Amino acid sequence: MTTLTWEEYIQHFEDILSGTFTNEIYAKEAYRDYVKMNLSRMNRWLKNTEISTDLKSDIEAIDEKQNWYLITEPWCGDAAHSVPLIYMMSQLNPNIHLEIVLRDDNHEFIDQYLTNGGRSIPKLIARNNEDNDLFVWGPRPKDLQIIHTKLKAENADFDTVNQTLQQWYNQNKGVDIQHEFHKIFTAVF
Repeated sequence: MTTLTWEEYIQHFEDILSGTFTNEIYAKEAYRDYVKMNLSRMNRWLKNTEISTDLKSDIEAIDEKQNWYLITEPWCGDAAHSVPLIYMMSQLNPNIHLEIVLRDDNHEFIDQYLTNGGRSIPKLIARNNEDNDLFVWGPRPKDLQIIHTKLKAENADFDTVNQTLQQWYNQNKGVDIQHEFHKIFTAVF
């Protein structure tokens, strides 16, 4: 499995936008536009978001080493909203080691963590030092997943799904993501 550090992941965005990195997906202008928009969204989250006091306490209390594998891609709209929060959480405790796994280059890994049979991202897999899964989160907050599933069942077009999800993320301001992680940490640790 190939992994990236946070810094390498951000550089990957820059390489796509500058044309240094190209592949079939990023040859399409629409995908480069997603990357540009998602980098902007991620930077906004990093600048304007604070981890809640409860979640911060949960993370700071982790007293054993954990490896967090975050499966994502720069083109993913959901990732633009949750990946920065996961990165910020990982920075609160030196026992957490975050590695970014690009979904499109690591099908064998993502195929172990399918959502309704699909390779939905982002996905966070937290493992202990024995390489056993502690928890899995993703691809989006549970309430938003319900909305997404309903829209797909109604055969909503791409733009409708995308706009609905983006509005939800903007209105929620990361509250549900943080609440879900607080519940995970309370249950697991």
